[in-house]
Amino acid sequence: MLSLRKGMKTSLLRLVPAAALAAPIALGLYARPAAQGQAAPSQPAAETPAAPAQTPATPNFRTDINYVRVDVIVSDKTGAPVNDLRQQDFEITEDGKPQTIQSFKLVNITETSAATPVSVPRRIKTIADEQMAAAKEDVRLFGIFLDDYHVRLENSMRAREPIAQFVENQMFASDLIAVMYPLTPLSDVLVTQDRGNVSGAIRAFTGRKYDYTARNIFEERYVHYVSTMEAERIRNQVSLSAIKALIVHLGGLREGRKSIILVTEGYVNRLPSQVQDQIADEPRPTGRAPDPVQGTSQRQQSQDFFNDAEMMGDLNLVTQMANKYNTTLYTVDPRGLANFEFDLSRGNVSLSADASILDTTTNTLRQMAEETDGRAIVNQNDLDAGLKQISRDSSAYYLIGYTTTQNAADGRFHQIKVNVKRPNLQVRARKGYLALTAREVERVTAPPKPGPPKAVSDALGTLALPPRRSLIRTWVGMSPGSDGKTKVTFVWETTPPPPGVRTEKPGAVSLIAGAPNGDLYFRKKIPGDTQPARVEFEVPEGAMELAIAIEDAGGEVLDREKRELTVPGLGLGLTMSTPEVFQARTVREFQTLSADPNPMPATVREFRRTDHLLVRVGTQSPGGTPTVTARMLNRDGVEMNPLTTAPGVAPGLTNVDVPLANLPTGEYLIEINAGDGVAKTSALVAIRITA
Repeated sequence: MLSLRKGMKTSLLRLVPAAALAAPIALGLYARPAAQGQAAPSQPAAETPAAPAQTPATPNFRTDINYVRVDVIVSDKTGAPVNDLRQQDFEITEDGKPQTIQSFKLVNITETSAATPVSVPRRIKTIADEQMAAAKEDVRLFGIFLDDYHVRLENSMRAREPIAQFVENQMFASDLIAVMYPLTPLSDVLVTQDRGNVSGAIRAFTGRKYDYTARNIFEERYVHYVSTMEAERIRNQVSLSAIKALIVHLGGLREGRKSIILVTEGYVNRLPSQVQDQIADEPRPTGRAPDPVQGTSQRQQSQDFFNDAEMMGDLNLVTQMANKYNTTLYTVDPRGLANFEFDLSRGNVSLSADASILDTTTNTLRQMAEETDGRAIVNQNDLDAGLKQISRDSSAYYLIGYTTTQNAADGRFHQIKVNVKRPNLQVRARKGYLALTAREVERVTAPPKPGPPKAVSDALGTLALPPRRSLIRTWVGMSPGSDGKTKVTFVWETTPPPPGVRTEKPGAVSLIAGAPNGDLYFRKKIPGDTQPARVEFEVPEGAMELAIAIEDAGGEVLDREKRELTVPGLGLGLTMSTPEVFQARTVREFQTLSADPNPMPATVREFRRTDHLLVRVGTQSPGGTPTVTARMLNRDGVEMNPLTTAPGVAPGLTNVDVPLANLPTGEYLIEINAGDGVAKTSALVAIRITA
């Protein structure tokens, strides 16, 4: 039985999206979600300028592996926080052994205590922005996990309004919040201070429990082929993996307290036979048969035992990770005072089987909360009181630190207990932490690995997104010219607008090339009647400035851009021109490009695996025809495989064959080397494969 369960779990995990198993994952409130079939907060119509920036605080992480931090919430019998305790009032033990408190601080956050009142939400665009915002101790950090896989439609509709009002009325303007669904991709993880945007996302929350209609490619891979029970197990793994990912993400922003509000009806790895179908999205047309043994057979009991044990193990991994990253889980059950787990539409489930599933799911919510110093808001039709307590817990707590006397590199769970000498007080703190293993300690304390060579970093830098979106895409190449000059090739084409967005359409580009001292090299308007459009001109070696004016069809300037370039001398010794990249979608296109003496270079460096690239480079040497080789490198500059080269259609030209079909998505480098027996030269072309 154990080997069978292990094999089944492995096969299910293979279906979980890679983004769900990797950490961290959450929903960025200013990023479009992937096509997951799950709602996302809407993006503001326009970005509002932020208030004048103050000197940002940087995250201060203590790196001592023996140092442990514990957040302690102390309240009286009414639940009100107690804020007048001193360090000597606390006692802390680890694995039953007393520990010496080395740091002690009361964190008391109110709406008026924030250092900088936030009248206009600051737009957070990068992880660095997140870390700077989260580093302030008077900023509370929340994650809201909307587990649509484990919430019924009617329950999500009933619970989303009180949760949205909690965000609007109980959260402070300085609070940082991230919203996440089970299938939200890693790239969309960003916290925000825009409470209106968060509450809007919550009001769009739509539960999908027991609804197996496929809404994305991932779900298409299993709902048509697996049973209801297997589909539920896949959903459990997806949700729990995503929760762990959110924990790691928030834990990477700061050491201090983090809170995750988990909106779910709980988790279970078993279902009564009456609600199971052979194919998840094809319910039995004639209804389900009653359970003849009422779920009490010895075989069924044995299977349920192993299923429950496996679920408890999965939940323990979640709570251990939460304790490791000082994150508290607050579980919110949208069912309210639930008497039954299944209604009549799900089959004639026996009362005992129904009660067993209901109790199991409720207990999972209590376990996740209790093991992480949180609260379980269960069996309550009115969620307001529990949600207000979440806000109070995150506003007033004691931050205690100590250096453990235990082995901090044994990879085991170490139990923490905190006591307060004053009587009649309620003390809540995390149950313990999972220590690092010896290998993890070695990795953490090891010196940083040397980065890739500067040439590799510079080449990859060309793939970085520009600070603002341009109306045109350009490519500038250089090759030997006449009389010792260098020929410059300038290519431009219109940047396709995002779907559904209307932008100005460029009609022409006015190009001016000159020296920094004001000498004019070239000036011309390049029409865009046929795109891509190209122009060539010759300039002397040295610094050069390009002034680019983008005009519409009527001659009105839409945008301007200025670039500073260094023109190499390509008239003496071994030289290599700027590699040109050509994109072919079929074998015939590739053959046509190879035979064309002057095709139009591509202005983009992002391609699909279905593309086939031709890279052309020109070389010359007074000592004879140079030897040209090429190879594919990964983003660290390590060779992956050699590339085929062939003579071009003209003397001095070499074609490099670059197939992409066997490469996964990511960033790569095409290295081209030339040598004449005396000198050597090389060039790197960075490309990105998106799909």
